[in-house]
Amino acid sequence: MKSRRLLSTSIAAVAVLSLGLAGCSSPTSSTSASPSSTDKTFTIGSAVIVSHPALQAAQDGFEAVLKENNVNYTMITKNAQNDTSNAATIASDFHSNPNIDLILAISTPIAQAMASAEKDRPIIFTAVTDPVTDGLVPSWDQAGSNITGTSDQNPAAKPVSLVQEVMPNVKTIGVLYSSSESNSLAQLDMYKTEAASLGITLKPQAVTSTAEITAGLAALAGVDAILIPTDNTVVNSIATVISYGQENKIPIFCADTSTVTLGTVATRGLNYTDLGRAAGEMAVKILVDGTPISQIPPEAPTSTQLYVNPGAAESFGLTLPDDFVSKADFVETTTQ
Repeated sequence: MKSRRLLSTSIAAVAVLSLGLAGCSSPTSSTSASPSSTDKTFTIGSAVIVSHPALQAAQDGFEAVLKENNVNYTMITKNAQNDTSNAATIASDFHSNPNIDLILAISTPIAQAMASAEKDRPIIFTAVTDPVTDGLVPSWDQAGSNITGTSDQNPAAKPVSLVQEVMPNVKTIGVLYSSSESNSLAQLDMYKTEAASLGITLKPQAVTSTAEITAGLAALAGVDAILIPTDNTVVNSIATVISYGQENKIPIFCADTSTVTLGTVATRGLNYTDLGRAAGEMAVKILVDGTPISQIPPEAPTSTQLYVNPGAAESFGLTLPDDFVSKADFVETTTQ
């Protein structure tokens, strides 16, 4: 069994999307009113594979910690628009910019692109599912020479069990995922193992782009429920997924808390704001304290939060048991 450095989480609100467009820099400055712990203004290059609430929450958590620690910084944000070739271009641009002191890589595809392009300056990743398998760090206990960060892998979430808890008679669960995202493949493997132990049939359906979402959903016709991993491609089209579930009375479950606020039934997941905050604490150690990044091991969550959305459940023709809702850490009533 893998050993992991553990990260505790707490409830926080999901922020509004604001990351910049692909190939376009969006420099912003943040200077605290309190005396800074350093007189230098740092330049941070932040990149995301695509804009959606979970990844934005990680960005916001990261910046919140910098502000709380009175770090003066300029943030350059870029968005790859879910295109790996854009991710490679952004990584090359960051590598060529001598003013960047630290890189924040949000999501697995961005982290892989940054790690390939930049071998010297510190890279902090966040919202990466399996940094060891993806070759970003040598182990869960050791950072790379210039890279470390926070992982959203959380075996304690047990998402298949969660669906069964809400729907005791569930027989078949569809999983819509992108075949090009290693983070989703890692989650799918865990789902398969969990489903087998529960006697539940899992029906995976891969897509390669958002253009295939509708066809992918049609292929899942007849399943009892659909489970969405922390998949950037699918979550970017979550409105389409939710609409399909509502029309066909197939409840949609998800793996991250922010997607519940958009109209899925429930998740026992982690808070991406806290994930970003942990990455921000790493940045403070590196930029302010002078700690070598190679001495900061990667972190992963150990606790989970139960987020439920009774209103969304009703839109799928599902009524959540009162005792289940009473156990929730956060109850949302928003529906699409």
